[in-house]
Amino acid sequence: MNDDTTKNGLLAALRDQAEKTEQDERPTPESLAALRALGVLALRTPRAHGGTEADAVTIARRLAAVGRACPSSAWVAGTSLTAKNLAGHAYPDATAAELFADPDALFCGSGLPGGRGERVPGGVRVTGSWPNVSGCEDAGWASLGVLVDGSMSFVVVPTAELTVERTWHMAGMRGTGSHTLVARDLLVPDGRLAAASPFGPGDRLLYGIAVLAPVVGAAQGALDATTEMFASDRRPFMSAHSRMGESAGARHWLAEAAHLVHRAENTMVAVAARVDTGVLSDRDGHQQRLDLADAARDCRAAVELMLDLHGASGFRTGNRLQQLWRDIAVGSRHPHLNPYLATEDLGAALVAPLAG
Repeated sequence: MNDDTTKNGLLAALRDQAEKTEQDERPTPESLAALRALGVLALRTPRAHGGTEADAVTIARRLAAVGRACPSSAWVAGTSLTAKNLAGHAYPDATAAELFADPDALFCGSGLPGGRGERVPGGVRVTGSWPNVSGCEDAGWASLGVLVDGSMSFVVVPTAELTVERTWHMAGMRGTGSHTLVARDLLVPDGRLAAASPFGPGDRLLYGIAVLAPVVGAAQGALDATTEMFASDRRPFMSAHSRMGESAGARHWLAEAAHLVHRAENTMVAVAARVDTGVLSDRDGHQQRLDLADAARDCRAAVELMLDLHGASGFRTGNRLQQLWRDIAVGSRHPHLNPYLATEDLGAALVAPLAG
């Protein structure tokens, strides 16, 4: 069996598990096994610890391919990547060796300062709660923002030492299991405490790509479902056409939807390529972030056209398109893809040189 056949089989398994992942509000064991076998959980594991430490273009394409099969699973893999990237840069070698002993381990995390740490001999005692932590029921490690002595820091702790409160009840991205993690007087050793430093524009964009790629993948999956409909014997109701493809209007909408999906993918990959150059000013970062937000809006516009083509049948609970629509609607509204905040930040960067 060649590599492409193996990869396609794993992606097919993810697609087959997508409905159950949504029902269970977490990736199924079969989905997690497929993510591991595809290598996406090691994309940002340091090479020194057995990972690929992949570039941003590779990350964008690999996560989108997974999102095409199961957006929730791709989202969990993307947020794991973000937590691993932070841990790989923040902690000393001895701690990193412990964290990445399994290069394919699933991580989760939250950059919000949801907890407070009180210094004690040998470490800090942490109490707090962090909402919207994707994949927290299946992750081995959690990277969490805490305030220690009034300063922002990060701690990394085994998720087994935390309590999961199942608070994620959403219309879309249900399978991400983005519940609330709670710590109560948890002792974290000094080696797992790191001072937070501001993210550079490259890292900020990488984290935006990690949430955009599953959305782009979902839009590609919706386009797959729509082209399958055109290949079927489905006909436009209340028309003289015997097949969807006979309608010039339907063909036009299909072309427009495909254009929007392809534009979103191209925008994402172009931003990723800029990240990989390693040369980005803050102003560049704001411009590229707005590009990512535009790509997310292209995905939303595309799936609306596809739903119009399907008509009311697209909203049947058994129709995959409605799940992808809901996943796109929720995922594309992540703060990293917020268009008005991206516009606000870019505007501030543009006028800053003029203020003097």
